[in-house]
Parts: sequence; C-alpha cells; structure tokens
Amino acid sequence: MFGKKKTISDINYLELTPTHIHPHVVGEDGKASVLVPRFKNKVLFEISSLFRSTTVKAKLDKFGSQTWLVIDGKKNVQEIIDNLRKNFGEEIEPAEERVTTFLTELYKFKFISFNELTTRRS
Repeated sequence: MFGKKKTISDINYLELTPTHIHPHVVGEDGKASVLVPRFKNKVLFEISSLFRSTTVKAKLDKFGSQTWLVIDGKKNVQEIIDNLRKNFGEEIEPAEERVTTFLTELYKFKFISFNELTTRRS
C-alpha cells in the first residue's frame, strides 16, 4: 500500500536468484557503479536530461562490486556467496550475513529484484 515490497516467508533466502533492475559501469579500479535514474517521473526525467545527467552513480566497494558483477539472473544467493568466498577467502566472513544484508538493501532500494518473487506475484 505504501510502496513496501511484499516478501514471501516460505522461500529460503539462499535459494533466491537476484537480477539487476538498473545498469552499471565498471571503473578503471574494477569497482562497479550502479546507474540509478535521477527521477522516476517522466516529465522531471525529460526536463533534467536538458541540464544534466539523468542518472546518479551509486558507487560500490570491492565486496559490493564483486557481488553486483556476479549477479546474472541465473546464480542463486548461495552460489554468489560461494563465488565471493573463493575470491576473498576469510576477508568476506561472515559471508552469509554480509551478502544477505547487502542484497536486502539492494532489494529495498529497488536496485535488484528476485526472480522467484517476481514470478510469484504475477
């Protein structure tokens, strides 16, 4: 009713498959920046495009960037965690907690969606 997304309690978070909603760019340092529209309103979007960029770059750190780049709409959260553990080792621990918290924030701010939640709503 007030813009909050519904969650489904009978799904295991580690089995969810995240997918991007917004595009990204990768900088020379290998870190990703998500390109978020400055305005959702079409009129404001068009007006802003006359004066400045229509997107804002949400810059991610090394863990966030790697997580974002691994998201492909096919790998589930557990596979993403396994990939991060392989790349970062002990540095990423506690991996499940960190990654699920990060993905929850991305979902809350509508940077990503989960395939299973999208298909269930339809």
